[in-house]
Amino acid sequence: MSVIVLQNCAVATVTGEEYLDGHVVVRDGRIAAVGSGHAGRFSGEQIRMIDATGCLVTPGLVNTHHHLYQWATRGMAVDRNLFDWLTELYPVWAHIDAPLVEATTAAGLAWLALSGCTMSMDHHYVYPHSTEEPAGDLFAAQVDAARRIGLRFHPTRGSMDLGESQGGLPPDRIVEETDAALAATEEAIDRWHDPSPDSTLRVAVAPCSPFSVTPRLMTEAAELARRKGVRLHTHLAETVEEEEFCRKTHDCTPTEYAERLGWLGDDVWLAHGVHLNSDAIGRLGATGTGVAHCPSSNGRLGAGIAPVRQLLDAGVPVGLGVDGPASQEAGRLGDELRQSLLAARLRGGPAALTAREALSMATIGGARCLGRDAETGSIEKGKLADLAVWRLDGIGQVGMDDPVVALVYGAQPPLELLLVGGETVVRHGELQTGDTDTLARGLRRAHRQLMKRARA
Repeated sequence: MSVIVLQNCAVATVTGEEYLDGHVVVRDGRIAAVGSGHAGRFSGEQIRMIDATGCLVTPGLVNTHHHLYQWATRGMAVDRNLFDWLTELYPVWAHIDAPLVEATTAAGLAWLALSGCTMSMDHHYVYPHSTEEPAGDLFAAQVDAARRIGLRFHPTRGSMDLGESQGGLPPDRIVEETDAALAATEEAIDRWHDPSPDSTLRVAVAPCSPFSVTPRLMTEAAELARRKGVRLHTHLAETVEEEEFCRKTHDCTPTEYAERLGWLGDDVWLAHGVHLNSDAIGRLGATGTGVAHCPSSNGRLGAGIAPVRQLLDAGVPVGLGVDGPASQEAGRLGDELRQSLLAARLRGGPAALTAREALSMATIGGARCLGRDAETGSIEKGKLADLAVWRLDGIGQVGMDDPVVALVYGAQPPLELLLVGGETVVRHGELQTGDTDTLARGLRRAHRQLMKRARA
């Protein structure tokens, strides 16, 4: 039996219970107790007592939308809208391969861990086909990298089958044949998906977007996911250009299109949801369809501000997402706490979102989007011990007596400890599951090789 005792700390459970001077007990990877004051006496060789004075303990953050391969193309097309940004970057992404995907996945997940993230999805949808530059097994490369870093990982098998020649946005050389995409998606589920309650690896199905995927792929992908009992993810309602595309091509809004194809339901979460009218918000709420809110990326691309207050009021599960590092170069999930608060208030005024609502979206809201809220996302007895311990006694937070306000309103505080199922991933602000200098060198090498191939 392994026991970790965190005490002398503030605790935000995100269930409504908070303790200014409390404790959390972890036993064999799960939360055994949480409450005020000291946890009591413990004895035994495997008892780890941690004095967390000056710290706030929260659930680990949950990243609901990401594109890890994009770590190799940060800082490009910096003044473009989404469609122009994609048009510039698609030809570069046509040259990615398994070593690059492994390097970007490892580095990206490490950086997420250092910002308080214990669980992340990834939406990988670029699968180049070239006899001259064989890409290798990109999905396996992601899985291998994630296992090294130690976060709970929800890779989604993305796909595109609507190339330029058929009226889509991506070049033909990076889209797949519909049947091949469906077969590869099913293979990824059969090979990698682990539905067990303490799983660190779950696969979801994720055709890319209305402007890069045919209706047939969208429909049959949804049928495949439901037959296999896994979740569904796609981009939706991100930009006005997407809205125009759907109206021109399908004579409906993106949300109406999704509903027509069977893409609303409590097993679905959608990335962005920026351009949603009241009817669309009502349909998402009524069906339990989740939304991954990515405020920094939406701001970087000038896409707009998602109606988060209205989504929450309609009962829509809302989580936070970093999105791809090529459209959100900071790549830190912890920063999205503050960014989500500011974005909501820019849209709806100072009462549009509270600090605790932002923290809830980043934790239990994200876990709900990924279908894991019964297992993680809050600090409750019996749940997985996925915990972030934030140091709030430094110069960046001193003077704010409310620890949740200090976490959300201030600059991101130092991360004292990050536990995933009770296993230490970060300690004293340093990654314990990999060497960040080595990860940076691998990422730098992957970037240089990619750009060399793209310019050839």
